[in-house]
Amino acid sequence: MSTQLRKHAGRKYRTKKRPPPGSAPGTLVGATGAHPPTIRVIGYGPERIEEHTPARVEELPALLERQPVTWIDIDALSDAETVRKLGEIFHLHPLAQEDILNTYQRAKVEPYGDHIFVVSRMFSLQGGVLQAEQFSLFFGPGLLLSFQQVPGDCLDPVRERLRRGGSIRERGADFLAYALLDAVIDAYFPVIEECGTRLEEAEIEVFSRPGPQAVRRIHDIRSDLLMLRRAVWPLRDAVNALVRDPHPVIRDETRVFLRDCYDHTVQIMDLVETFRELAAGLTDIYLSSLGQRTNETMRLLTVISTIFIPLTFLAGLWGMNYDPSSSPFNMPELRWKWGYPAALLFMFALGVTMLVLFRRRGWLGAPKEGPAANERPGNAADPPEDRR
Repeated sequence: MSTQLRKHAGRKYRTKKRPPPGSAPGTLVGATGAHPPTIRVIGYGPERIEEHTPARVEELPALLERQPVTWIDIDALSDAETVRKLGEIFHLHPLAQEDILNTYQRAKVEPYGDHIFVVSRMFSLQGGVLQAEQFSLFFGPGLLLSFQQVPGDCLDPVRERLRRGGSIRERGADFLAYALLDAVIDAYFPVIEECGTRLEEAEIEVFSRPGPQAVRRIHDIRSDLLMLRRAVWPLRDAVNALVRDPHPVIRDETRVFLRDCYDHTVQIMDLVETFRELAAGLTDIYLSSLGQRTNETMRLLTVISTIFIPLTFLAGLWGMNYDPSSSPFNMPELRWKWGYPAALLFMFALGVTMLVLFRRRGWLGAPKEGPAANERPGNAADPPEDRR
């Protein structure tokens, strides 16, 4: 899909190509010169399983109804003509076809006759960078279609469960849809754990060596958490709709498992909100520490300036051009043999005296901490039995 990249604060933002304003509903806009998608077909039943990798969409009808359930997984789908052919073969609604290509959709659930359309966001970590893609699926009696933006996903555990057999092979396409959604939702937890690890590192950096690098790290974490929150919030409502709204495609025994998915989305939402509050708290701590360091620096400079003010006054006083021979009151110390050493000694003693005074008052260095008022014996705030 054609994209326009722009940089802001060292991060990249991608603008998706959308249909022109005023286009008819169901207008498909794909990428020019897109590569053919990768198609994987898994047909299974309680006794056997078949896997195929057809090269063209036209080969799919021949693979249907060979097994009780057929899962068609399509990767790197960005060609409008391919989506149009799939819509004709499987009778997909034009609005749903448009949502497959327009990958900026929020997570949602939309019933269309004998099948249900579900949109969610799939997250992964690649080189420590958070990557997101849209994961869409249709499921109905005996058939499930899934669509992904790029190759590679978190669905391999589901494929392995299908190959090994078990209860998943004995259930219908609605249970397969639950298993895929559960895998997508479970993939959020490693991402959130990585955000927690990065928060701990940022906290150490804020307290040990605060600087612009720490602020950038916190900003990146908050951006990732915001992306997760924007994906999880509607996903929670979408899974709740699958649990709550009656539809003949979803059996009651599958709704029990979907409730577990809903619980996971609630847990993820709580973790994301907690980490966002921690990230905001780290930002406040950094600003507070920065202000404290600025205050300490200004206090030190003020102390130094205050020490040198009387010294500068004395140096200016003794630097005036008076002639002691004209009058006995015109600086007689200028003719004294020890006048210069005495002036230096006096100025040094004055500076040391001011340093000691400033330190005792707590203006320089750590102030002395005396006993707290509530720890002194006989404090009026203490109960009578504590002042015996």
